[in-house]
Amino acid sequence: MITPFRIAVPQADLDDLADRLARTRWPDELPDAGWDYGFPLGRLKELAEHWRTRYDWRAHEARLNELPHYTTEIDGQRIHFVHVRAADPGALPLVLTHGWPGSFLEFLDVIEPLSRRFHLVIPSIPGFAFSGPTLERGWDIVRVARAWAELMRRLGYERYGAHGGDFGAGISLALGGLDAARVVGVHLNYLPTRPDPDAGLVLSRSDEARLEKIRRLMADRPPYQALQALTPQTIGYALTDSPVAQLVWIAERFAQWTDPRTPIDDERLLTDVSLYWLTATAGSSARLTRETPRGAAPCPVPVGVAVLPHDITQSVRPLAERLYDIRQWTELDRGGHFAAMEVPDLLAADIAAFFGTAHTPLVPQS
Repeated sequence: MITPFRIAVPQADLDDLADRLARTRWPDELPDAGWDYGFPLGRLKELAEHWRTRYDWRAHEARLNELPHYTTEIDGQRIHFVHVRAADPGALPLVLTHGWPGSFLEFLDVIEPLSRRFHLVIPSIPGFAFSGPTLERGWDIVRVARAWAELMRRLGYERYGAHGGDFGAGISLALGGLDAARVVGVHLNYLPTRPDPDAGLVLSRSDEARLEKIRRLMADRPPYQALQALTPQTIGYALTDSPVAQLVWIAERFAQWTDPRTPIDDERLLTDVSLYWLTATAGSSARLTRETPRGAAPCPVPVGVAVLPHDITQSVRPLAERLYDIRQWTELDRGGHFAAMEVPDLLAADIAAFFGTAHTPLVPQS
């Protein structure tokens, strides 16, 4: 059963948030510390005060409720999704999947351009926002992909495409492998390419530089990733009890992973943080990091890749082509990890180019 859903956060939860923010116990900071020891105190106080006194959740809630939201239960888990149909009933459906620390909110600015040509299904990953919390072990990217295949079947879509970044990229690739008979292609804006000493490839100087960046990242695992992969329950206590902890946990990623030329404004950042806080899904969303094994997901369907210059890593095409059937490769000139929020125009155009020229839209089953 698919049920219409409306976001309606109790006022008591908003009052509690304001009260907790007002009573924040701040740490000290070394003089002129900058970013040397972590997120700067002054900037965090600025964001927290904005959240407490100027940010209007109700205004953003109303805007989000202009979209058609639904929920359904798949594999014992509530699944929330936005479903926007194109005017053309024969348009190709696309399922768009976010990552961490994002949410379905990531795709807000690509809905209008993409829905001119495609039906859009934008789910919240189990454990995130209104699809959370998860209630049992085992919700890794493969299980999420299996849920997406069932969701698209329930919606009557016999053929469809998939797009994702961050965890959404892994889920989309897994979906292409699990449901290859129905998935016409997978488009990604994030595709880690691990070093392969046995590949025997002669790489360009720029690809070697990209590979060295990947090696450094693998050798020095980011602290947030280690905590979420090893002890998501432990970090979940702090993030669920303290709104400032939840704020800095996400704001640091936004600050470090975005292109300085395409910053994400504070209102959008605070809305994303609010979705985690108001649904108390910091811990359950972190469990996805622990549950998901490392390694490439098999995907036999055509793949398109958009590479962002300021992403965490940049893909190395010769290595990607050893794993996937790469049909489109675009080196964008700006943007970082949160492509749909940073450069929605570029990303929407690249998605449309991949699915619009490489595949013939089929009429979905009613």
